[in-house]
Amino acid sequence: MKRIWMASVVFSAMALGGCSSADEASSFAGEASGSRDAAPAPGTGMAGPSEGESAGGAPSSSGTPGSQPQTGLLTAGVWDDNLNFDFFTKYVQLGGTSAGLPSFSAEERAAANQRWAQRTGSTELDVTFLIDTTGSMGDELSYLQNEIDGIAQTIKTKFPQTTPRYGLVLYKDQADAYLTRWFDFKGLDEFRANLAAQTVGGGGDYPEAVAAGLEQVMKLSWRTGAVSRMTFWVADAPHHIGDEASVKASIDAAAAKDVHIYPVAASGSDDRTEFTMRAAAQITGGRYIFLTDDSGIGNAHAEPRIPCYHVTKFDGALVRMVESELSGSHVAPTAEEIVRTVGAPKDGRCTTKDRGDVAIY
Repeated sequence: MKRIWMASVVFSAMALGGCSSADEASSFAGEASGSRDAAPAPGTGMAGPSEGESAGGAPSSSGTPGSQPQTGLLTAGVWDDNLNFDFFTKYVQLGGTSAGLPSFSAEERAAANQRWAQRTGSTELDVTFLIDTTGSMGDELSYLQNEIDGIAQTIKTKFPQTTPRYGLVLYKDQADAYLTRWFDFKGLDEFRANLAAQTVGGGGDYPEAVAAGLEQVMKLSWRTGAVSRMTFWVADAPHHIGDEASVKASIDAAAAKDVHIYPVAASGSDDRTEFTMRAAAQITGGRYIFLTDDSGIGNAHAEPRIPCYHVTKFDGALVRMVESELSGSHVAPTAEEIVRTVGAPKDGRCTTKDRGDVAIY
């Protein structure tokens, strides 16, 4: 079963005065048992294969009429924990001390927040896609295989002076066909061919080789100087418990090299996956991207523990992240791009009134 639910009552217990037992605290980080990664049928990709709240307190939605996505187009929300650092601090306080999570000190988080408060743009781009290719990731892989040309063309149209380089890192798990597979930075044509050749499979348990994948990303030949350096990390499962130090080391290495991690939480992501992804984005100056159910395709996507956000098409969200990097400023979706809105985000920020603490624990 792909969808693994972790007990959200742990967050509620902590919010009301702490966990009632050590078992409750550790359940946040516990590894789920059983298999969720039986490979789906081959996809159709190039590889062949409101504002405000309702009366009952649930988030209401608003969007532009007629902006619902066409069948087959993934949808996503985006959240910036550095723009909403007070929310992130509380989120960490409620769940970040559990076992099995990469541990960043309050001082490290605050330093990252201060570092990324001011951005500078650039004229060149190195972007890597780090993709979990275990059996449950068929929808996401097929989507990227189909849409990468459109995403790349939009970037080229908006930034004609830029010659992007594309890297690709894939990971599965122990005893699978490979642990990691990687392709160093190339032009679009070679990247497209490498991406098109990939298929999903393996990954019999829930956690995957996240640590090995992140480590390999940092071994690519990133350019130095005035270059925007980005990693889109697309995954639906956490690292193995015991790999926290390795995951943290790779996140620290990315921050040191000014490589900004943009995690993409796919269907099946649990609390531990979200926490690790958001920590990676906050420390490295990226943003947390999460797929939503608005497209009506794929398995169920978890409601993120954040107060407010816009939902847009996924490809548009990726392009906006690149725009933000190259321009050095926050790029918000236009009204025409918005499919749905939760809360009342403004320029990427939420007010303290947005859904109270409901989305955080």
